[in-house]
Amino acid sequence: MHDYENVNNAKQFVSLKCPPLGMESHRVEDDQILASSMSHHGYSALRGRLNMQSSDDEDDVYGGAWCADTEEKEHWFQVNSRREVEFTGIITQGRSSDTHDDFVSSYFVAFSNDSRDWTVLHDGYAEWLFYGNVDKDTPVMTEFSYPVVARYIRILPQSWNGSLCMRLEVLGCPLPSNYPTENDVPPTDDLDYRHHNYKEMRQMMKVINEECPNITRIYNIGKSSQGLKMYAMEISDNPGEHETGEPEFRYTAGLHGNEVLGRELLLLLMQFLCKEYNDDNPRVRRLVGSIRIHLVPSLNPDAYELAYEMGSEMGNWALGHWTEEGYDIFQNFPDLNSILWGAEDRGWVPRVVPNHHVPIPENFLNGSVAAETKAIISWMERTPFVLGANLQGGEKMVTYPFDMQRPPRHMNEETWARIQRQNEGALRETADENLFRWLAMTYAHSHLTMTENHRGSCHTDDVTGGQGIINRASWKPVVGSMNDFSYLHTNCFEISIFLGCDKFPHESELASEWENNREALLAFIEQVHRGIKGVVRDVDGNLLANATVSVEGIKHDVKTGNRLSVILGLRGLIHIEACLFTMKFKIQNFSLLRDHISHFWGKISQFRLFSL
Repeated sequence: MHDYENVNNAKQFVSLKCPPLGMESHRVEDDQILASSMSHHGYSALRGRLNMQSSDDEDDVYGGAWCADTEEKEHWFQVNSRREVEFTGIITQGRSSDTHDDFVSSYFVAFSNDSRDWTVLHDGYAEWLFYGNVDKDTPVMTEFSYPVVARYIRILPQSWNGSLCMRLEVLGCPLPSNYPTENDVPPTDDLDYRHHNYKEMRQMMKVINEECPNITRIYNIGKSSQGLKMYAMEISDNPGEHETGEPEFRYTAGLHGNEVLGRELLLLLMQFLCKEYNDDNPRVRRLVGSIRIHLVPSLNPDAYELAYEMGSEMGNWALGHWTEEGYDIFQNFPDLNSILWGAEDRGWVPRVVPNHHVPIPENFLNGSVAAETKAIISWMERTPFVLGANLQGGEKMVTYPFDMQRPPRHMNEETWARIQRQNEGALRETADENLFRWLAMTYAHSHLTMTENHRGSCHTDDVTGGQGIINRASWKPVVGSMNDFSYLHTNCFEISIFLGCDKFPHESELASEWENNREALLAFIEQVHRGIKGVVRDVDGNLLANATVSVEGIKHDVKTGNRLSVILGLRGLIHIEACLFTMKFKIQNFSLLRDHISHFWGKISQFRLFSL
C-alpha cells in the first residue's frame, strides 16, 4: 500500500524536533522520576507528569502536580532516561486545580551522566534562564538552542506563582547507537503511522477504497455543527448491502476531538484489513466475509481540527474535548435509564414500559442536543448494529454499562443530584452484566499492556482490580451516555475503550500503539459471533419485524428488525413474541439446536438458527 506515503502533506502544527520521552504516556516509568522534596504525599514527583489530573478532593493522595515542600529555590525535578539521549527541550505546565493558581514561571536546566556531577545549561555568558508558564493549564514548550547528550535532566525552578508546583514533559531523541529498550515495540505492518487532519483522513479513506473497491464503501452518517461530514467506512464482502445472517459491527472514535489515538487506530485498521484481505490472510478474509464492519474515525471533526492545530502535547487537557457548540457528545444522549428505572419502581415493566427499545422522550431532539449527537442517533436507528465500541483516551481501561448509577426509590431530585456528584449510592448492573464483562475483558486481555497496571492507572491507583475493566457507574458515573442509550434504545451492546494516558500521543508512538491494540481490535470484532442468530418468519416465509426475543432470567429483550436478529451469549429458555402469539424453545449450554423449528402457535412458523 505504497500510495499511503503520498497522502500526508507537511503538518500545520508545530513540529517537535525530538519526540517526548513519555512522561504523559507513562513510557517513562515511576522509578525514573525523582524530586528534591514534596509538599506532602499527594504531590510527589510522580504527580509531575504533563496533564496529570487531580482527584475531586485535591487534599487527598492524588494531587494535580509535583509541589515542593518549601518556597526556597534549592529544589529540583529530575528524569532519568535510562540511556544517553539528545535532549532538545521541555514542555511545562502548572498545577491541575480548581482552587489554586500554581505554576513555575522561570527555571534553569541541568544535565548529568551519573546523577552526581551536574552541568547547568549555559548561553555562553551565564546560566540560561528559561521562562515557563503564565497560567496553570496551558503547556509551554521551551526548545534548547542546541541538543544536549546526557542521561539525566533536572529542572531547577527559580520563580513561581502561588506554590512551587509543576507538570512537565521532556523532549529527546535516542542516539542511533543505542539498543532498543523493553518499551520499544518495532512495527510489523507496513502502514502509515502519521496523524491525519480532516482533509488527509478523507484522502486516506479514498486511497483505501481505491485499493479495495470490492470490500469497502465510504459514506457519511451526518454533518458536524460546522458542516464537516462525519465519514464512515464499511468493510464487507458485499459493501452497501445487509445480508441475512451477517451481523453489523461498529467502531467509533473522536467523540472528544482531542482524544486522537482512536482516530489513527481506525485508519490503521482500515489499511490493515484492506492489505491483509488482498494478501489472502485467512483470519481477515473470514472477518470480512461474515461481518459488516463500520469504522467511523471522527465523530467530532470540528473539535479535532482545533486540537490538531495545537499539535501533540501542546493542547491542554480540555482543548478540543467539546463540540463547537460546547457539548460533550458521549453524555449528550437521552436519559433512558431514569425512564426504565422509574417504570420498574412502579411495576410497569414490561407490561406498560418495555425493558428494551425504550423510546426517546418527546421533544428531546428539539432541545439541547448537538448536531453530531442527532446524526449518531439517526445512524444507530437505521442500522441494526449488535456490537460496538467507542475509542476514547486519557485513561487505559475498558468500561461497560451501565454508565449511570441507579438512585434508591423515593428520592427527590436534589438528593439524586448530590449522590450522582458524590459517586455514592447503589451501583447499577445491566441485565447482561456477565456478557458485558466478557466483552470488556476480551479487549483488555488481548491488549499488550492494558492489564499491566501494577503501578496504578494514569491519574490514580488502579481502579480495575488488575483486570483492566470496570463498570463505568462505579468509576465516573455519567447521565445520558452513548453506551446506555445504545443498550436501552437499540439491540447494540457497546463499551468504551480508553486507549492510554496521553490523549494526543506523538506521531512516533503510533506504531507501538498499533502493535499494542491490533490483536485486541480484531478479537473484539470476532465476539459479534457469540450466541445465536435467527430470523422470524410467518407461514408464507415473510420476515416478521418487531418480534420480541427474550431469555428467561435476563430482563432485557431484543427486537427483530425486518432483516435479522442477533443475540449475544444466550443460555436458557428463549421466548419469541410476534403478532400476539408466543413460542418457546431451549438453548442448553450454549449449544445450538440445528433442526429448523417448523410448527408454532399462530402466525409464527419458523425461527431459523444459523450455525456459528
